[in-house]
Amino acid sequence: MKKPLLILVGGGSASGKSSIVSEILAAAGLNDVIIIKHDDYYLDQRDLPLKERLKVNYDHPRSLDNDLLFKDLKKLLAYQPIDKPVYDFETFTRSKTIEHIKPKPIIIIEGILILENAKVRSLADIKLFVTADEDTRFIRRLLRDMNERGRSIDSVIHQYQETVKPMFHKYIKPTKRYADVIIPNDQKHDIAVDLIVAKIKQILGERL
Repeated sequence: MKKPLLILVGGGSASGKSSIVSEILAAAGLNDVIIIKHDDYYLDQRDLPLKERLKVNYDHPRSLDNDLLFKDLKKLLAYQPIDKPVYDFETFTRSKTIEHIKPKPIIIIEGILILENAKVRSLADIKLFVTADEDTRFIRRLLRDMNERGRSIDSVIHQYQETVKPMFHKYIKPTKRYADVIIPNDQKHDIAVDLIVAKIKQILGERL
């Protein structure tokens, strides 16, 4: 059985990683795909009171359980199913729900820090980094966190100033050097998408 194709998609918060992934899949005509959010691998904090969870720096590499992600990816790449954690952004810890995922030919992992971990990077066939103007990313994040994650405007602004922006420059932006392709998502990026689609088809063709 041929090895599944693993694609990592990194970039700053609200840079448009999910929209880029959708464009690539549509252009390549791919449907049999697993898409996993790196966010679901935030460490389990249910033993901490909520006020302590609020103090955690979620834009720091240590906030993520990359050892578990690495083990799960190894299983999926060996065509074994996994039980993936699900993160609850309203309670700031893992949900009691788990998601059973069966292996598929293409696996895509999205996350701001997905290119930071060397062990996870070592498994990837294609590594992408999505960029966007900093003001644009802040506005997108503000709207998303208020509308989808139940956050107040004050909490979003505070978190952005205290951790999101400084951690982007310290830990996330430097991971661009690990990317095979850097995609500018605040301008036209058709050529980048076409190149990625061509590479995906090439790798899949070689594994037939």
